[in-house]
Amino acid sequence: MIDFIKVKSLISKADRILLSTHENPDGDGLGCCAAMYFHLREEGKDCRIIISSELPSEYSFLNSKQIFDVHKLVQHQDWIKNVDLAIIFDVGDIKRLKTIHTEIKSHAIPTLNIDHHPLEEENLFTYNLVDTNAAAAGEILFNYLKLVRDTQLPEEICEGIYTAIMTDTGSFRYSNTNTKCHEIAIECFRSGINHSYIYQQIYESNSKGRIKLLGNILNHLTFECDDELAWFTIDKSTLERCEATSEDVGGLTDFVRTIKRVEVALMIFQNSHNTCRINFRSKGKFIINRIANSLGGGGHPLAAGAVVEGSLDTVLPKVLSKTKQSLQEQKVQSK
Repeated sequence: MIDFIKVKSLISKADRILLSTHENPDGDGLGCCAAMYFHLREEGKDCRIIISSELPSEYSFLNSKQIFDVHKLVQHQDWIKNVDLAIIFDVGDIKRLKTIHTEIKSHAIPTLNIDHHPLEEENLFTYNLVDTNAAAAGEILFNYLKLVRDTQLPEEICEGIYTAIMTDTGSFRYSNTNTKCHEIAIECFRSGINHSYIYQQIYESNSKGRIKLLGNILNHLTFECDDELAWFTIDKSTLERCEATSEDVGGLTDFVRTIKRVEVALMIFQNSHNTCRINFRSKGKFIINRIANSLGGGGHPLAAGAVVEGSLDTVLPKVLSKTKQSLQEQKVQSK
């Protein structure tokens, strides 16, 4: 059982608090950071959100008050070294904080992990607030805020909470959607959030480059395992040809998963000369976070990923082999 009272005590004793989430951040981590920021500022805390990657443009509405910073050592090291507590959302593995993790470690800053991913190792964080049954980290944060606050959550907090819940449930379509998600949405509506505006900013603000990129990958999709696996690759030349950026690859795997008969969608994106970003999505027939775990990553049973060292030419056969082997083994086990 989650001990929210202990968490409240922990936060109350900290004067300076750092908030962060994983690299290539999504709506759950960013929404939680924004919601917690406004709560802590109300409590008079010296609080900052510092993330390791650029804020994706579709989430810029959360930054109307310029509350997000991208980590820069020279700019932030003096502030970070005096942090009393770092609260990390939706990260799974603290190493996904990249350079921020290095700063936290070098200054021995206590960490509070708020997450719905299963813990890979118990001792990665100082304190853990984890509920693997929660649809999103935003659900856990909502439960905490309802406990420690006496009044209706204000709109600026609910905007972040709603973003977290909506995005991690696929706009309330995924299998992790439950009655609690809708109850949270109702409370957010009552606070006055503009849910239509939030949806449009996240899902209806595609760049021309992203649409060109989507057309390219659909023209080059590979289907295997009786069409139950659909995979595609993206390299730097593809991005340049489509006039796209690395930010435009988000959500492409989700779209490929919608194809009839496809059970698992896989993206392999060469995001640098020596690393590839792997993204898995499953409709539910196959569990794919085990594959991600074997590649040094993690995630949920139906949505997972990893960053693998190596060029596209070397990573692709390795990932495909592990994926097809896992799907075959799961088929045999289900018989």
